[in-house]
Amino acid sequence: MKNLALLLIVAGCLFSSSCNKDSQSQPFKQLTGHVWASDSLLANGVDASGPDGMLKNFKGDAKFNQDGTGYFGVYIGTWRFAYNETQIIISTDSLPLPLTTKIAELTSISLKVTTSYPNLLNPAAPTFIRMTFKPK
Repeated sequence: MKNLALLLIVAGCLFSSSCNKDSQSQPFKQLTGHVWASDSLLANGVDASGPDGMLKNFKGDAKFNQDGTGYFGVYIGTWRFAYNETQIIISTDSLPLPLTTKIAELTSISLKVTTSYPNLLNPAAPTFIRMTFKPK
């Protein structure tokens, strides 16, 4: 009985020490570890970051906070990973739909996402978007 109690205590200690390890994934750490500055904002392969561009409001900095909040250019909202951390979903009251992006690249020096967004004038031809960011 003493051996069983000792075994349970040792197993409990090992279990609790393994649970104390950092549970944040590498993509989570890379995404939340920086303020990201927009580098390239393309819509259908054309720069869309200018004053009349459809991505002008994403120009500037993006910050993905660990609590799921953040800012993305002028937008303030929430974000979350989806599909095994291969997508980022950004929600804000300023956009009619959540923006679901596919992560093309996420490293400590580069964030590249792609998505398609509905074209309200021609629903059969969505706009293809590619946004790249560098850490500040």
